[in-house]
Amino acid sequence: MKSLKMVMVKLMTVFMLIEVITCQFGFGFGADGGLNMNYYLMSCPFVEPVVKNIVNRALDNDPTLAAALIRMHFHDCFIQGCDGSILLDSTKGNTAEKDSPANLSLRGYEVIDDIKDELERRCPGVVSCADILAMAATEAVFYAGGPVYNIPKGRKDGRRSKIEDTRNLPSPTFNASELIRQFGLHGFSAQEMVALSGAHTLGVARCSSFKNRLSQVDPALDSEFAKTLSRTCTSGDNAEQPFDATRNDFDNVYFNALLRRNGVLFSDQDLYTSPRTWNFVNAYAMNEALFFLDFQRAMVKMGLLDIKQGSNGEVRDNCRKIN
Repeated sequence: MKSLKMVMVKLMTVFMLIEVITCQFGFGFGADGGLNMNYYLMSCPFVEPVVKNIVNRALDNDPTLAAALIRMHFHDCFIQGCDGSILLDSTKGNTAEKDSPANLSLRGYEVIDDIKDELERRCPGVVSCADILAMAATEAVFYAGGPVYNIPKGRKDGRRSKIEDTRNLPSPTFNASELIRQFGLHGFSAQEMVALSGAHTLGVARCSSFKNRLSQVDPALDSEFAKTLSRTCTSGDNAEQPFDATRNDFDNVYFNALLRRNGVLFSDQDLYTSPRTWNFVNAYAMNEALFFLDFQRAMVKMGLLDIKQGSNGEVRDNCRKIN
């Protein structure tokens, strides 16, 4: 039964990729400077195997990095577009995005550094940090058992990274309407927002992100699960609670947890509480293949947010600083 489900998921993946390639990106090699599936085919043909091997090696050592790499890609794209700005270090005269309170828990930078170092040895000055981050997130999804999908390449790296730009990141205290509005500013529908929220099938939340639900127990929260969250928080604000029972597996268990009122964050649970989004949660809880298909479509779309091309960006020699 499980093998049949995987076959169905892979078939839908193939159909989705055919649609994306033929309708949006064509079959060229990025000679016009635009994004393309085969952007590095001539200039750095081994880019994808390098990314895959280094990501897989890192995740073999620490499977929790899958969630971290996907989250880093999301935080990059939602601030200044998918331009690798989240990777830039702060300098004496500038506090960068990564040092914002909303980003202090991000990790996995060393994986991106390792990929960049290897690609600079093989094809110096060719592959952008923004593309590396996008590809690493794709590999992380697949490693954790999620859908196989490809993304167009050719993003350039941005030169701006400022702490004040991070105020536009969605908050764990947002309700569904606020999330719909926030994601809508980037061109996403309510259903696409719910599909992207499904990335919480991986990883954990810190107590500081959900303890506000416990002082006066959120009525949308299952009473027994509230006790579980309270026990987690006895270890302090940095104590971690998995989003679902399979924290390192990409599946639809997260959505089933919402049906049981076991959403860790208020922003998670309100997806099922809200009449604007509960039907999507229910559909994904009942049909993992549908979730996989919609998630990969939304991820490809997210990877195109406000990309830098031409003179608007660069290919960094070091992902942590501009050239």
